[in-house]
Amino acid sequence: MSNKFLMRVGAAVFGLTILTALAVAPVCAQEEGAPRVVDEVIAQVNDQVVTLSMLKREMKNAKESLKQQAGMTEEQAQTEVNKRQPEIILALINEQLIMEKGKEIGAADDVEKQVNQRLLEIAREQNLKTIEALEEAMRAEGLDPATVRQSFRLEAMKNTVLGSEVDRRIYFSLTDSEVKTYYETHKDKFRKPETFTLSEIFLSNVGKPDADVLARAQKLVAQARGGADFAALAVAQSEREDSTGKRLAPETKGKVGTFTLDQLDKIIADAIKNVRAGGITDPVKIEQGYTLIRVDEHTPQGEPVFDEQKVREVMTIERLPKEREAYLSKLRQEAYIEVSSGYRDALLPLLKTEAPKTAANPAPVAAAAPDKKDDKKKSYTKKP
Repeated sequence: MSNKFLMRVGAAVFGLTILTALAVAPVCAQEEGAPRVVDEVIAQVNDQVVTLSMLKREMKNAKESLKQQAGMTEEQAQTEVNKRQPEIILALINEQLIMEKGKEIGAADDVEKQVNQRLLEIAREQNLKTIEALEEAMRAEGLDPATVRQSFRLEAMKNTVLGSEVDRRIYFSLTDSEVKTYYETHKDKFRKPETFTLSEIFLSNVGKPDADVLARAQKLVAQARGGADFAALAVAQSEREDSTGKRLAPETKGKVGTFTLDQLDKIIADAIKNVRAGGITDPVKIEQGYTLIRVDEHTPQGEPVFDEQKVREVMTIERLPKEREAYLSKLRQEAYIEVSSGYRDALLPLLKTEAPKTAANPAPVAAAAPDKKDDKKKSYTKKP
């Protein structure tokens, strides 16, 4: 199994941990010479506990995530992690409460189905027939299948509980009058956006003289502008690969997709924004090479259109942070939470006033999920 598999599953796990966006700090090291503690209870949450081992695991994931995704050094990542210990403990407390609530509302079976479906999707992407085969591949790459499954389970339960208890309540509680008033006062949000449908020829400069790759790109631009079929050139010349190392162009004919300008990296947006339909950009220097972009279609911005469902979704998403924080605060107020003395002073203010953003704000149920398999779009859209 390749390193790409390890990155695929590992990134998914990091993406699901409460630490991906919210770094946390380690607990203070035990004094030198002190007896080793098998595990330490940081907080009791009803009949569940948050332990030192749980905190350490999330701390490790946070540090690795910051190094990989934010490009931090070991020292920088550790420093950032060291700032946020109370927030991660609070997030772990929230997770326990959400898992408990999910069982209470009967969501556990559905969540497990979601987890199995996601694992099966990953297995199929790796040309594996069963979840069992995927778990074996995980072990071979040093991943613990139980940890991966639990990460997926936590995220699915968060989305299920908050979606049911908060998001849907907001969506359906909006009156027709509120929806229409919001539309009338925010019409610009509901205009059909300007879009660009793009194709590309990508040339890699990895391990090659940059000047030679640029010269080749300029030659291809001249051929395309001179009347050569862009799709045929892409099939023959484009070097864009998917996550398995397979060239994309023989199948896609170079087509990348349709985008609004604000979805694109600035360098791509600047290159295409003044190009007419059918036009081709000069070579654009991007990560690991050059791309030549053809604007296949350009659709100007349209007039505002009233779509009740879309207006409700926008209004719901705007209200989610405050309403989710209030919901989590209510769960904490109704629960029995006892924090050990070593963490109490730092954590009690948060328990009273603030819910951590990562636990309170997973992806809204109304928002469309990105296409995980669409490798060709990843190099054009903005990085998270």
